[in-house]
Amino acid sequence: MSEKEYAIRPNKTELKREIKVLNLLGKELIEMPASALKKVPLTENMRQAVRDGQRFQRGAYQRQLRRIASLMAHEDVDAIQAEIARQKQPSKQQTAEFHQLEQWRDRLISGDDKLLTELIDQFPVIDRQHIRQLVRNAVQEQARDKPPKSARLLFKYLSEIKRTTPDDQKLSNTALSDNSRGG
Repeated sequence: MSEKEYAIRPNKTELKREIKVLNLLGKELIEMPASALKKVPLTENMRQAVRDGQRFQRGAYQRQLRRIASLMAHEDVDAIQAEIARQKQPSKQQTAEFHQLEQWRDRLISGDDKLLTELIDQFPVIDRQHIRQLVRNAVQEQARDKPPKSARLLFKYLSEIKRTTPDDQKLSNTALSDNSRGG
């Protein structure tokens, strides 16, 4: 054999890496919820293989992963990876809401009564006693250098209130977030 034939021959280590990547991709597909899997561009044959893989355990699961990796040769791997990455990224709106909730929590703990009044006006479903108790407990935990259990509960409570607010009130929530930045 000439040197050209050896140069064309695939590198065994590279092949193993590619197979490992395809196995991991198959595992990700199997672990995805059905609603997210619908958005991934797959052939019907691959979808059925993934659904089967969700039912299997141990040895059958491993064999199914190898089968899925071999079926990947007929799939657009880049498109699949791009869709999975897109689904894993939180949206800009979710990130902004998260930061707003963090800001509200921190301002409430620091004693911003004006924000508390605005939140109570904005979200009539807020349990005033409960939110004040959470703020008091968070302040006490902070003063005693204890874990921020109440601060987490406050964040979770604010998140639930914001999530359960009807859509007509959410429009006016943007005014609250604009006003709260100034104070």
